[in-house]
Amino acid sequence: MIDDQSRDIKEITDAYEEIRMTAQQVVVGNLHLIEGIFITMISGGHLLIEGVPGTAKTTACKIVARLIGYDFKRVQGAVDLQPADIIGVRIYDRNRSEFILQRGPIFTNFLMIDEMNRLTPKTQSALLEAMSERQTTIDGTTHPLPDPYFVIATQNPQEAEGTFPLLEAQCDRFMFSTTLDHLDAENELEVLRRERAGELDAWIYRDRLIPILSPERVGAMAAAARRVRVDETVMTYIRDLVLATRKHGDIRLGASSRASIAFLRGSRARAALNGRAYVIPDDVRALAVPVLRHRILLTREAAITGVTPEAVIDEIVESVGVS
Repeated sequence: MIDDQSRDIKEITDAYEEIRMTAQQVVVGNLHLIEGIFITMISGGHLLIEGVPGTAKTTACKIVARLIGYDFKRVQGAVDLQPADIIGVRIYDRNRSEFILQRGPIFTNFLMIDEMNRLTPKTQSALLEAMSERQTTIDGTTHPLPDPYFVIATQNPQEAEGTFPLLEAQCDRFMFSTTLDHLDAENELEVLRRERAGELDAWIYRDRLIPILSPERVGAMAAAARRVRVDETVMTYIRDLVLATRKHGDIRLGASSRASIAFLRGSRARAALNGRAYVIPDDVRALAVPVLRHRILLTREAAITGVTPEAVIDEIVESVGVS
């Protein structure tokens, strides 16, 4: 007889598989992005994506938002975008003789911010409260944001012209980060085949897609993921990985305690995704780069010599054992 937890875990596994297969009808390659979105969503966090333009970041997010039944809004980053353009503003209504709130796109279930590092630091900071507290303040009045609330932001490579480095505190609010690069030869050819057959228009599929999940079901899945068992040995392993980032010679600023929490929540979600009601060290290792890449700052000497955050993280994972 299948117990309630096993049934809940199977529901998560089956839902992800259905979303992955459906999304692949539109999105070529980038399976790790679909997995990253799903893990982040049921972990209750936010996702940061770095990649060059034209790698289907926006298309993938739109399709997944449709499949999970979320209200979706998108903001295009630009240097002249002001905080009020995102969070909203109070305007005077002459007919009603009172101020009314004109809500910005931040009031949604699924917010995508394209090219976030084209926003000025002032506008970036307007998102801090929303991402950490699920609320925003306009003219001294606090307004709760919809529940669930999920942010995906994309950023161009740091050396791209006209970009501002993301604030350290802003980066730390993202539970995970991932990167997207150009497709390999076979997937590039698949794009051409689909374009030739007239099958590359995401809007055609979007109108045909029927939501697989709902905000309520996502909430239930998140609750089920929180019940996945994590042994003390795995907890110690997570702690040792995070502490290692604070002692490594090539790192001038190690990961915060938010990294530890991201490891714990994400490894539970990944275990459920793989049909397990318990976390194994491989779940933690698989999330090391997504959890730590955007949270560590390298020393100037390491950066000059071409050391990358990914290389340092791989070295830490290799050196830290499971006790």
